[in-house]
Amino acid sequence: MNSRDMSSNRRMGVVKHGTGFLVMAYILLCASLIIVAFPLLTMVMSSLKETRQIFKQPFALPVPPQWQNYAMAWERASFSIYMRNSLIVTTVSIILILLVSVMAAYPLSRYSFRGRRLLTFVFLVGLMLPMRLGIVKLYLIMRDLDLIDKLWSLIFTYVAMRIPFSIFILTGFMQTIPDSYEEAARIDGCTEFQLLWQVVVPLVKPALGIVTLFSAIAIWNDFFFPFVFIYDDALKTLPVGLGTFFGQFQVNWGLLFAGLTIASVPMLLLYALAAKDFVKGLAVGGLK
Repeated sequence: MNSRDMSSNRRMGVVKHGTGFLVMAYILLCASLIIVAFPLLTMVMSSLKETRQIFKQPFALPVPPQWQNYAMAWERASFSIYMRNSLIVTTVSIILILLVSVMAAYPLSRYSFRGRRLLTFVFLVGLMLPMRLGIVKLYLIMRDLDLIDKLWSLIFTYVAMRIPFSIFILTGFMQTIPDSYEEAARIDGCTEFQLLWQVVVPLVKPALGIVTLFSAIAIWNDFFFPFVFIYDDALKTLPVGLGTFFGQFQVNWGLLFAGLTIASVPMLLLYALAAKDFVKGLAVGGLK
């Protein structure tokens, strides 16, 4: 066998090996899609059924579909109020998280100063320890600040919870920015404030997408802190508001699944809007 035949056989082997790898990758992706999409599809189908049909035929198509479940869920659970509160808490929290995290991550990633490693370690400790462990002390602090039964108690708690994670992500991305970008900006007369918001922040847009998406999902779905801090029905968020569907003796599961479907729509829309930056951020992080 001459060298040309050997090289041809080697290329064919590489192609076969690559094809087999792609087939396995597609199989795993399809399996992952089924695992993720099946519960969502089941939730949507159950939202269009009566309670009896949900238990008798949990995986069957809703025949006939009970579209009135959505109207009844919206009216019975005061969804407009709960949706408004969740949107306010999530939006304000995300804005404060991004603002504080960007300004904290920039000096930690671009400057050398005494105590930088200690400060970074403090943020990492905040990432490791769950805030729920200090709920008693946190409740007393909120009570002393007269923030119990106010949305600001949730906003301040979520900002404190998500800042360590956000700083960790943003610091890693900012460290990959070449120093030549900053030098060119300073030569052009940029101040430190302009350098941060006009040069650095646009370059870490994928990281901002990751921080926004992860933080928004965690805040939107949280039940614990609204349950502890909020008592007024007019200030409850969606996860707590969904508890109104649980009666003392029975549960209308069709209305409950309709409420869950409505509550999941904003996060699905957010992911659709931020998917490009989110995937790009994961790819850049993986390459780094």
